[in-house]
Amino acid sequence: MRLQQNQIWKQGERYLRIVSLERLSVDYKTMRSPTDKEGEHHHVTKKEFCRLLKDAVLMTPPAAPSKEA
Repeated sequence: MRLQQNQIWKQGERYLRIVSLERLSVDYKTMRSPTDKEGEHHHVTKKEFCRLLKDAVLMTPPAAPSKEA
Protein backbone atom coordinates (compact mmCIF):
# COMPACT_ATOMS: atom_id res chain seq x y z
CA MET A 1 0.00 0.00 0.00
CA ARG A 2 1.37 3.39 -0.97
CA LEU A 3 0.62 6.45 1.10
CA GLN A 4 -1.02 9.28 -0.80
CA GLN A 5 -2.16 12.77 0.10
CA ASN A 6 -5.82 13.02 1.24
CA GLN A 7 -6.08 9.33 2.16
CA ILE A 8 -8.36 8.73 5.13
CA TRP A 9 -7.61 5.96 7.60
CA LYS A 10 -9.91 4.76 10.39
CA GLN A 11 -8.27 3.85 13.65
CA GLY A 12 -10.75 2.90 16.34
CA GLU A 13 -13.08 5.86 16.89
CA ARG A 14 -10.94 8.43 15.08
CA TYR A 15 -10.03 9.16 11.49
CA LEU A 16 -6.62 10.18 10.18
CA ARG A 17 -6.30 12.19 6.95
CA ILE A 18 -2.93 12.73 5.28
CA VAL A 19 -2.62 16.47 4.70
CA SER A 20 0.94 16.64 3.37
CA LEU A 21 3.26 13.83 2.38
CA GLU A 22 6.98 14.33 1.94
CA ARG A 23 9.88 11.97 1.47
CA LEU A 24 10.59 11.47 5.17
CA SER A 25 7.68 13.16 6.96
CA VAL A 26 3.91 13.19 7.10
CA ASP A 27 1.51 15.91 8.20
CA TYR A 28 -1.84 14.45 9.18
CA LYS A 29 -5.05 15.52 10.86
CA THR A 30 -7.07 13.55 13.43
CA MET A 31 -10.86 13.90 13.19
CA ARG A 32 -13.97 12.38 14.78
CA SER A 33 -15.69 11.89 11.41
CA PRO A 34 -14.27 11.52 7.87
CA THR A 35 -16.33 14.54 6.76
CA ASP A 36 -15.22 16.84 9.60
CA LYS A 37 -13.23 19.92 8.62
CA GLU A 38 -11.99 20.51 12.16
CA GLY A 39 -9.30 18.40 13.70
CA GLU A 40 -5.91 18.35 15.32
CA HIS A 41 -2.81 18.63 13.07
CA HIS A 42 0.27 16.47 13.68
CA HIS A 43 3.74 16.29 12.10
CA VAL A 44 5.64 12.97 12.35
CA THR A 45 8.22 10.98 10.44
CA LYS A 46 6.96 8.57 7.82
CA LYS A 47 8.21 5.65 9.94
CA GLU A 48 6.19 6.84 12.96
CA PHE A 49 3.10 7.30 10.79
CA CYS A 50 3.38 3.78 9.37
CA ARG A 51 3.61 2.40 12.91
CA LEU A 52 0.52 4.42 13.81
CA LEU A 53 -1.39 2.83 10.90
CA LYS A 54 -0.59 -0.71 12.01
CA ASP A 55 -4.16 -1.33 13.24
CA ALA A 56 -5.87 1.22 10.96
CA VAL A 57 -8.10 0.55 7.94
CA LEU A 58 -7.94 2.58 4.73
CA MET A 59 -11.29 4.15 3.89
CA THR A 60 -12.02 3.79 0.19
CA PRO A 61 -13.43 6.85 -1.56
CA PRO A 62 -16.86 6.46 -3.17
CA ALA A 63 -16.66 5.30 -6.76
CA ALA A 64 -16.83 8.13 -9.25
CA PRO A 65 -19.67 7.84 -11.78
CA SER A 66 -18.37 6.65 -15.10
CA LYS A 67 -18.62 9.03 -18.04
CA GLU A 68 -20.33 7.31 -20.92
CA ALA A 69 -20.83 9.01 -24.26
